[in-house]
Amino acid sequence: MGFLTPTRLLRHANRLSSAFVSSASSSTGGSSSSSRSSVVSKMVNDILKERDLDQVAQKFLASSELYRFRCKHLIYAVTFRRLAAAQKFSSIEQIIDAHKKYQDITSEGFAVRLITLCGKSRMFDQARKLFDELVQLNCPRTVKSLNALLSAAVDSGLPEKVPELFQKLPSELSITPDHITYNILILAHCKMGRLDDAVSVMETMDAKGVEPAVITFNTIVHGFYGANRFSDAEKLWEKMAERNVSPDVVTFNEKMQALAPEGKSGEVLQLIDEMRSRGLKPDIFSFNALIKAYCSDGNIEEAKRVFTDLATNDCTPNWRTYQTIIPYLCEHAELDLALKLAKASIYQRCRVGSEVLQKVIDELIKESRRKDAEELLEVASKSKDSATYDLKLP
Repeated sequence: MGFLTPTRLLRHANRLSSAFVSSASSSTGGSSSSSRSSVVSKMVNDILKERDLDQVAQKFLASSELYRFRCKHLIYAVTFRRLAAAQKFSSIEQIIDAHKKYQDITSEGFAVRLITLCGKSRMFDQARKLFDELVQLNCPRTVKSLNALLSAAVDSGLPEKVPELFQKLPSELSITPDHITYNILILAHCKMGRLDDAVSVMETMDAKGVEPAVITFNTIVHGFYGANRFSDAEKLWEKMAERNVSPDVVTFNEKMQALAPEGKSGEVLQLIDEMRSRGLKPDIFSFNALIKAYCSDGNIEEAKRVFTDLATNDCTPNWRTYQTIIPYLCEHAELDLALKLAKASIYQRCRVGSEVLQKVIDELIKESRRKDAEELLEVASKSKDSATYDLKLP
């Protein structure tokens, strides 16, 4: 899922609080449990509304003294994300160190959460430090914390650390790698562009009796398509069939996204039909690929039709949808629709690139529609994401 926005976090936090209250009420009495949950919700709200990040860190530290607050995974995710985005790494380190005093740290699951958060904050050294300290903190180190450390390396933008750690730690700590460990190693090789090494790891899995899952294939397939090694990607599709590993929606999407820029709309459409025949439901990424394929093929009418039918297919446009179709609408003199979708992307907080919105403004000015251009500029300036837009009238 990754880090969530404060608004989405709050919704999730409230749902979790409600669920906790309901469960606790049945066993310990509703009033006291409800009161404690109310306190936690207030803490969460207070942290989310705080704009001074130094105060965010201090309020978070104070709130984390309460066990029930420490159970709120989502507030941890968003707080670490906010602090990391502002490069408040010392505050994150202070929070991690403070959590070592709690009894929770003896639970590997709790430690895994902290290691993972360090990785998401691109603080691999802190993740490694915590991993190394777990024994002193009376916390077991199993394949779970090993996997968290390897993931932290990838998330920190240091995939080259993963093969090194994989070679060293399992033997040193008597930990047997599982399928997740191998998948992270494969991902690291793919991140480094070492796709043949990734395939070799999958062969090692066979030798170790660890069955590659569809996610294993998807990771390498993604790498091959990204490197324009289509024939190698097709060989993996064949290998999946040989092993009776069924491709999932992600597998199909990877192939469609590789075909789309070449304008191969017919092949993309066939893949969507094949997905449905296999009982798989195409998602927004599937239809984004189809829209891209039609646009690349110059068939803007079909691209518009797919966009219009998204709701019928239980899909909601995301930033990629708007990012793809709006420039093509501008190129095909569909300015009314381009303007409408540009505004929709802002209202829905899809955060398309400034260059896309600027293109709409520029085209409107060329067509002497200055009032419409000014209106779009005003909509963008009043949005909550206005800081992310760099727009101007020519």
